[in-house]
Amino acid sequence: MDGSTRSPAPFRDARYAPRALEVEQRGDALILRNPMPYSDAVQTVTAPLARWAVEAPDRIWLAERNGDGWRTVSFAEARIRIEALAGGLKALDLGPGRPLLILARNTIDHALIGYAAMSLGAPISPVSPQYGLAGADLSRLDFAVQRLKPAAVYVDDAAAFAGALAAPFLAGLPVIVSHNARDGDLTFSELLDAPPVAPLCEPGDVAKLLLTSGSTGKPKAVICTHANIALNAAQIEACYADPEPPVLVNSAPWSHSLGANAILHMVLHRGGTLYIDAGQPTPARFAETIRNLREVSPTYHNMVPAGWGLLIGELERDEALARTFFEKVRVLQYGGASMAQSILDRVQAVAVRTIGERVTFAAGYGATETGPTACNIHWLNARSGMVGLPTPGTAVKLVPAGDKFEIRVRGPQVSPGYLDQPDATRDAFDEDGFYRLGDAARLADSEDPTAGLVFDGRLVENFKLASGTFVAAGALRVAAVSAIGGVVSDAVVCGEGEDGVGLMLFIDPTAATRLGDASAVRAAVVDGLTRMNITAKGGGRVTRALILDGLPDAASGELTDKGYINQALARERRPRELARLFAEAPDGDILVF
Repeated sequence: MDGSTRSPAPFRDARYAPRALEVEQRGDALILRNPMPYSDAVQTVTAPLARWAVEAPDRIWLAERNGDGWRTVSFAEARIRIEALAGGLKALDLGPGRPLLILARNTIDHALIGYAAMSLGAPISPVSPQYGLAGADLSRLDFAVQRLKPAAVYVDDAAAFAGALAAPFLAGLPVIVSHNARDGDLTFSELLDAPPVAPLCEPGDVAKLLLTSGSTGKPKAVICTHANIALNAAQIEACYADPEPPVLVNSAPWSHSLGANAILHMVLHRGGTLYIDAGQPTPARFAETIRNLREVSPTYHNMVPAGWGLLIGELERDEALARTFFEKVRVLQYGGASMAQSILDRVQAVAVRTIGERVTFAAGYGATETGPTACNIHWLNARSGMVGLPTPGTAVKLVPAGDKFEIRVRGPQVSPGYLDQPDATRDAFDEDGFYRLGDAARLADSEDPTAGLVFDGRLVENFKLASGTFVAAGALRVAAVSAIGGVVSDAVVCGEGEDGVGLMLFIDPTAATRLGDASAVRAAVVDGLTRMNITAKGGGRVTRALILDGLPDAASGELTDKGYINQALARERRPRELARLFAEAPDGDILVF
């Protein structure tokens, strides 16, 4: 248990395996290892499909919206189509060292062609649809193509990506299309007519080349081998004593390792069912997620904090939705960013009201380079901010970094490095082979390491004020958004080299409508930050804030696919607002504390 006393209600059984931990003091560093055994029998991403196509041929693997109903594909159907698609891709000379660039939203066709390419040993590189949709800054896609050097391109809809497909940097590449094909394009159905090819991949083959977010520089292409992905799924499975296949409704994009590996492939590994959610964790697109959750009762539900902030309001208002949502769910999880404790507590309150039990809230920790799951919470928990303990077979090293501890990871899920960037690869690992994530962590209980780790901010995002005072930007962002109480959707933390911390705030349109006018929104922001500042110390105190017009710009990448703010890019795109925020004589729109 997490020791929480917020509610006396019992937890629903999450079906976790026992917790296990070994602790070693090595000089100033602390090493935490999880000795729990996990299976290494499966080491390619296609092996689970072969298993479930025999053991559960008619079970639905993937479902996507088709009007008012669902289009589905079973494990047996998927195996047949993937082997046919592999034959078509082999005819295009895809194979090891010949990647398939995927520019597509999450769809059944996207999954099938991705697994077909990987079955040949050809890497796939699904990039964010934001790179190529109408209005996108195509320089990001241009950069990705130069880095990845794909042999072919798949798009789900040629009309939606028309501008990108016409760009000179894609000229000459075969283009495979599911919908609205142009003259000269290969259609998805044509590939399905090819003679089938059984999987040829090996554990050491590169399965995916996933781009990093680019928040601290130009994106790097992370090498993910078949064994990296397959063994990370086995590590996650070993955290549970649960033979039942999971059922998920999920929208996490497959251009990131959370959606592609921890969700899509984890479902395949465990023989589960994934209902592909076309909604997004934004006020304008979340209605689709609610529509799906009205029809499907998940056993496990994972969303970014922005999504939980939207879902809890709906669960509090709609008892029928709450009954469907909590009917079977055993584990709730957030990832991608820190989540306010107030959101978690509100979800638990609705759970207790609806089913008489709390539902454990898990969180994972890692990066594209770590599979992604290096740590997770695999015990009953009601506390936000935790990142858990190492997954089975993983070691975490905590190394002093100023007044914090840098977290480093070693395990079978860790990437061998970056495509064609040997210097960056070398610099990413320490002398013991631990991958450096650039994050800080601390023990939740200094006397008991089994209580787990707490995320303590991005070391690369943190900064110092002119006074030398250290600012933990990630923790401050979460504290400020929570203190303002749902009025803001996100905050950009600013102030490096300045006299104090400033915030640029994005307002939640729903909250703004509820409050009625700009003066009420301003008053709510002032009240929340004033209360936060009473107990804040040093770099945790906000001195200025600016309420921004509009919402983050998804087309530029400012709002990531996961629904959180790219802090560095948001500051870079708003030099005028940044200058106003710290002007010697602030204008009337600047809130001064």
